[in-house]
Amino acid sequence: MAIQRMDNVLIVVDDLDAVIAFFVELGMELEGKAPVEGRWVERVIGLDDVQQDIAMLRTPDGHGRVELAKFHRPKAIAAEPKDAPVNTLGMRRIMFAVDDIEGVIARLRSHGAELVGELEQYEDIYRLCYVRGPEGIIVGLAEQLG
Repeated sequence: MAIQRMDNVLIVVDDLDAVIAFFVELGMELEGKAPVEGRWVERVIGLDDVQQDIAMLRTPDGHGRVELAKFHRPKAIAAEPKDAPVNTLGMRRIMFAVDDIEGVIARLRSHGAELVGELEQYEDIYRLCYVRGPEGIIVGLAEQLG
């Protein structure tokens, strides 16, 4: 077997503390935050003179992780509009299973989140929505019914 597990998803951000607060409010746990620099990271990511701060967050079940990176050097570049629509090429969202979708939406709104579309029900199986958080990050929420 080639893959053992999916370890994490990286999101490059400008305001590391705001994005950490958003994901913590969602229910993720901050594992740690640290500066990263040196030749080893430069060789891994293919950039020179790297200085960044990273934060690792994990889901409550311990199986999913989101890594956040704030680049000080070289400066991060925008590859798309900040609020790109969900049909833009590339990674568009991360989906989380939640137990109270309306409660989660309300809590995330205190961090500036807005619904992308509407909260909808898919048959008698799920209630679903997309939420746009800090820096245009789109998070999908799914509450299983029944």
